[in-house]
Amino acid sequence: MFGATVALSDVSLSVPRAAIHALLGPNGAGKTTLLRILAGLTRPSAGVATVLGRDVVHQPADVRRLIGVVPSGDRTFYQRLSGLENLLFFARLYGLDARSAARRARDAMAAVGLAGRENLIIGKYSQGMQKRLAIARALLIDPAVLLVDEATHNLDPEGARQVRELIRAAADRGTGVLWATQRVEEIRGFADGVTLLNKGAVRFTGTPAQFVVRASPRTFLLRISDGVLPPADLLLRLESALGDRALLSADRGSDGEHFVLTLNDGVTLGEAI
Repeated sequence: MFGATVALSDVSLSVPRAAIHALLGPNGAGKTTLLRILAGLTRPSAGVATVLGRDVVHQPADVRRLIGVVPSGDRTFYQRLSGLENLLFFARLYGLDARSAARRARDAMAAVGLAGRENLIIGKYSQGMQKRLAIARALLIDPAVLLVDEATHNLDPEGARQVRELIRAAADRGTGVLWATQRVEEIRGFADGVTLLNKGAVRFTGTPAQFVVRASPRTFLLRISDGVLPPADLLLRLESALGDRALLSADRGSDGEHFVLTLNDGVTLGEAI
């Protein structure tokens, strides 16, 4: 809670290893608040949150050693330092010695496609480069869990695709990823699971395919004619073909070629067509 405002209420979800779980919702849904709680930056007023069995309230130091965080903002680096100098600074904050910090920083920059840009100051990085560097910073300690907040915000389609590929590669190596986004279109073919948050409450949890089916329109007006069959016979043929996928009825007052199609649960328009 923030004062009298309840930011999250009865929110429950779990993210397995080697999987990307999308946290979907509009501004103010509670996505960033949830990520901040898991990162140990905001203390919850009630409830329990754990990362690999470590309680985020009572074992914050243990949790921080397990997670990498990619924040939504672009101003999380020192603009007058180079990319490598920034990563060296954060690596030492993680507790790495100088030699390990240098090795991890260079390896992380190479992993996100920034090899050869190590000595370029952050002020000359594009937004896409800064986002990739933020991912490199999150990977410095080879985290078991990645918390990613609006990673593709303000990126062009190609930059967004590159960021998603980097996150997918981390998940394929065994990292559990909680990916907060407002964009429904980017979870298809990318996320393994999705939780929809709205006004601090869970509205849906399942697979992206299940979410798309529920979020899609269920009723459609179709124009269908073979030029031979009368409307009543055509309707019977169509109903037989559809089976239990959908309900079909003639559109009242139409010319006999328009029908109302209502999809049953779990059926997509493509399947019915």
